Amino acid sequence: MKILIVEDEPKTGDYLAQGLREAGFVVDLVRDGLDGLHLAQNEEYDLLLLDVMLPGMDGWTILQMVRRAGQDVPVLFLTARDEVDDRVRGLELGADDYLVKPFAFSELLARIRSLLRRGKTREPEIFRAADLELDLLKRRVTRDGERIDLTAKEFALLELLIRRKGEVLPRSLIASQVWDMNFDSDTNVIDVAVRRLRAKVDGPFHLKLIRTVRGMGYVLEASDNT
Repeated sequence: MKILIVEDEPKTGDYLAQGLREAGFVVDLVRDGLDGLHLAQNEEYDLLLLDVMLPGMDGWTILQMVRRAGQDVPVLFLTARDEVDDRVRGLELGADDYLVKPFAFSELLARIRSLLRRGKTREPEIFRAADLELDLLKRRVTRDGERIDLTAKEFALLELLIRRKGEVLPRSLIASQVWDMNFDSDTNVIDVAVRRLRAKVDGPFHLKLIRTVRGMGYVLEASDNT
């Protein structure tokens, strides 16, 4: 999945690009409205993430030009402007969603995934690893046909692990993606959460899917190693 970010505030743009890349997306970042329009019209994207107030050309104009060109790519506006008229204007011009700064990255990620599921380029709705199955739409997890009840955070943690199946995820990435926080080496919240998730997902079964990679993080893969 490829996303274009048009955001002129350097820290915000870099933060968004890094977070979305860590979440598995391919990301292009530009800081000028004219550059954003050029890329939007000449490259293939699954979603546009636009700031409203931009140098060169504002986000509303970019949206107008994209829609006039017949492109139906999903568009999510990010803005510091929380006026009802602004939100209405954006939606009337063809925006798909609108998020006001400051926002939690976890909410942005959820909205992006929701838009991608609704769009033409759909994300997978069901993820599988061995006999484990995670259904995003039904918010349901089963293992060998048996339903596993998870809390919201446990589901989000398992979703991240299964999306990045076979990839070792550092605690810092898990903290930012699931808890929307910077990882503090003095806290054991990640380890406790993974331990509880493993008790539910792996505990009753011979094949263990979630394992610890010492000094690096956690990985979900079909392996007999614990």
